[in-house]
Amino acid sequence: MTPAVWAALIIAVAFEVVGTTLLQASQQFTKPWAVAGMLLCYALSFYLLSQALRVLPLGVAYALWSGFGIMLVTLIGLVVFRQRLDTAAVVGIGLIVAGVVVINLLSETTTH
Repeated sequence: MTPAVWAALIIAVAFEVVGTTLLQASQQFTKPWAVAGMLLCYALSFYLLSQALRVLPLGVAYALWSGFGIMLVTLIGLVVFRQRLDTAAVVGIGLIVAGVVVINLLSETTTH
């Protein structure tokens, strides 16, 4: 993958994570500033994800985007919102992380 594709994907993940954090902060859409920020972040995230799709197959791009997003949102949930996970949740998230690692290290499916 080229540096530009990685940059688009990483920034897309960052916007998705901020958008999801703002979704939690919106308190079920009752905080207009959080809703507006969430919508903007999601729009930018999807735009940047679409740019990564110029090079990456849909399944690989989405796996990376969602996998990294899940890891970061989970950490934010733990640290910022003081949410706790049970063992099954930790194992499930660990399997997702393992999938992202396998794709990055072993897959040759990186171009159309």
